[in-house]
Amino acid sequence: MRGGDQHERPCAASALQLARRTFMAGERIDVQQLAAALGVDRTTLFRWVGNRDQLLVAVLTSLADPTLRDAASAATGTGPERIAQAMRLFSQALIDAPYYRSFLRRETERALRLITTRASPLQQHVVGSVERMLEQERDRGHLDPAMESRDLAYLVVRIVESFVYADLITGEQPDAEKVELAVAALLRGAGTRR
Repeated sequence: MRGGDQHERPCAASALQLARRTFMAGERIDVQQLAAALGVDRTTLFRWVGNRDQLLVAVLTSLADPTLRDAASAATGTGPERIAQAMRLFSQALIDAPYYRSFLRRETERALRLITTRASPLQQHVVGSVERMLEQERDRGHLDPAMESRDLAYLVVRIVESFVYADLITGEQPDAEKVELAVAALLRGAGTRR
């Protein structure tokens, strides 16, 4: 995506791009400032991107997708081991991103609500991505889960959330290695149809 070109007319894509840059700079996304920077009023911005929570979900999704794709591409092995490794790589990227950790510390309640609740479009999006990974391994003959793929994907995502956001939930340190161990154990245990 191109950004910052003074000759482009502001639109939903440019609003998302500017919000994403702001977020990645570790700054709070302020809708009023964003509208002013784009030269539009808040009503126009709202029409383009929805409310602040919807904009944050769009930004987080735009960051999660390539991170998850990269993790899946870098993972080796097959079946439970491949999925578990991909989830470790994804988790480590979330843990290591300073702008993401800054958001979590700055807006903890909002972040957890937007990221970890089943009603969250972001969580459902990530669950869908993990479900596709599980189905890919199943279709290759490397996984034969006894559970529905969607339910299994949801459990995988909850494991990721439990260890990535451990500092916010239990006061423990985030730990991507534990994500890999737990996901592998879950998938090996869920891999036998009865």
